[in-house]
Amino acid sequence: MLCALGAAVCFGTATVLQAVAARAAGTADGSGGEAALLLRAVRQWRYLAGLALDGLGFLLQVAALRSVPIYAVGAALAASLAVTAVVAARLLRVRLSGAEWGAVGVVCAGLAMLGVASGTEGERSGPGALKYVMLAVAVGVLLLGLTGGRLPERGRALLLGLGAGFGFGVVEVAVRLIDSLAPSDLLANPASYALLLGGAAAFLCLTSALQRGSVTTATAAMVIGETVGPALVGVVWLGDRTREGWGWLAVVGFLVAVAGALGLARFGEAPAEESVGV
Repeated sequence: MLCALGAAVCFGTATVLQAVAARAAGTADGSGGEAALLLRAVRQWRYLAGLALDGLGFLLQVAALRSVPIYAVGAALAASLAVTAVVAARLLRVRLSGAEWGAVGVVCAGLAMLGVASGTEGERSGPGALKYVMLAVAVGVLLLGLTGGRLPERGRALLLGLGAGFGFGVVEVAVRLIDSLAPSDLLANPASYALLLGGAAAFLCLTSALQRGSVTTATAAMVIGETVGPALVGVVWLGDRTREGWGWLAVVGFLVAVAGALGLARFGEAPAEESVGV
C-alpha cells in the first residue's frame, strides 16, 4: 500500500512540475510550434524531474500491484489528483475552494479505510482467456484514440476519458497476469503486449480528450474507468479479498476515495495560466 501511495505522490507531483516547465517554455519563446515547445521544455530540470518521477511512479505501481489487491492500487492512483491539487496550490498558487480541500480530506479518509481493510493480492491466475480479453480491450482503446477526432462533439470527452481509464485499467490487470519476467516467457505472454498497448492507447485517448473536450469530464470518466473495472476483475477472477470481516470497510473506503478524486477532476490537467491566483 505504501508503494501505491508513493506512486500517487510521484504521478501527482510530476504533473505539476511538467506544467511549470511547459508554461515557462511557452512564455519564453512562442515560435516553432509544438515540437519546439517540447524541446524547450525538456531542457528544464523541472520537466526532466517530472519524467523521472513518472518512471519511479510506474515502478512503484508495479510493485504495489504484485503485493496488494487491484482495487486498493486503483483507488490510490486516483488519489494522485489530490496530490496534484495540493502541489498546484503551492507551486502554481492555485487557490483551492473549501469544497476542494474537503475532497482532498475525503480522498485521504478513503485511502486510510482501504489501508486498514485491504488484504493481500489474490493468488488466482484467472481464466486463460483473460489475457486475450485484456489484449482485445487494449486494441479497442487504441482504435478509439485513433478515431477520437471523428467522434461526435457531444460526449467526446466522456468516451475518450473512459477509453483512457480502460487502457490504464488494462495495465493494472496485465501486471497481475505476468507470472515470469524471463524474456522468452514475456514474448509468449499476451498480457505483455496488452500492458504496452494499453498504456500507449490510454495516453493517446487522454491526450485527445484533453485537447478536444472538458478536462473535468474526461478526467472524471478516466477515474471511473481505471478503478471500477479493474477492481471487479481482481475480485471476481484474480481472487482479491479483504481482511476477514473488513469487506464492508474496503467497499466504503473505495467509494469514498473515488468520490473524492472525482471532486478534484479539474486537476486532471495542469491549471491554465488564467487560473493562477484566482
